[in-house]
Amino acid sequence: MRRLIGFACEGETLAATLDEAPGTTGLLIVSGGNEIRSGAHRGMAMLAQRLAATGAPVFRYDRRGVGDSTGDNGGFLSAEPDLIAAAAEFRNAAPHVTRLVGFGNCDAASTLALFGRSAGFDKVILANPWVIEPIDELPPAAAIRHHYSTALRDPATWRRALSGNLDMTSFIKGLLRIARTGEESRNPLASRVLTAIAAWQTNAAVILARGDATAIAFAAAAGAAVPSETIDTDSHSFTGPAAAALETALRRNLA
Repeated sequence: MRRLIGFACEGETLAATLDEAPGTTGLLIVSGGNEIRSGAHRGMAMLAQRLAATGAPVFRYDRRGVGDSTGDNGGFLSAEPDLIAAAAEFRNAAPHVTRLVGFGNCDAASTLALFGRSAGFDKVILANPWVIEPIDELPPAAAIRHHYSTALRDPATWRRALSGNLDMTSFIKGLLRIARTGEESRNPLASRVLTAIAAWQTNAAVILARGDATAIAFAAAAGAAVPSETIDTDSHSFTGPAAAALETALRRNLA
């Protein structure tokens, strides 16, 4: 059964959805960016329904200022109270849950890494954690490097350049951004998130979308220090065929 819930957070009311199930391990899904709790193309709502059908209760919520929740949206770094309140409400609404696992994508993954211990999570599953402090409108340097290394091996790129159909201004901007890869990977946010992940030890699982710019930037910042599982997709939100691979990874980490 799917149940709608409202609960308090620092004087505001947060909206949540609980897909009920008898299992004692519960999954709390944190939405990334300004995304509402149903997820892109209702992906998180459908995922929650499938997981609950096989025994795992799933709780989703909108943080302050997003979706059906009141208040101001202060971004993921101000979402610790929201996360703590959501975890407490999940336990209240499903008192049989004895093990709490969190899942988030993009900056929601960073929220869980940073604040999940304060909220009492037993484990966190982090997809494409956000570790970049934006410099301009261009993608992260590591993602541009990945794109260029692929494009420069493609004869079509050279044909476009010789015919004048390659945007040289954008190409040069990309090259200049590549030179800043080290600067990006050493930014304070990356250091903070990577330190937080390390503190979880074996209770944090990282999942990366192979061709996603955010995932590529995380991999560049983390190096070999953070073990991760890679799903072969360019989709940041694991849509299409990647949805099944993500669900398999979640089920494995819930077991």
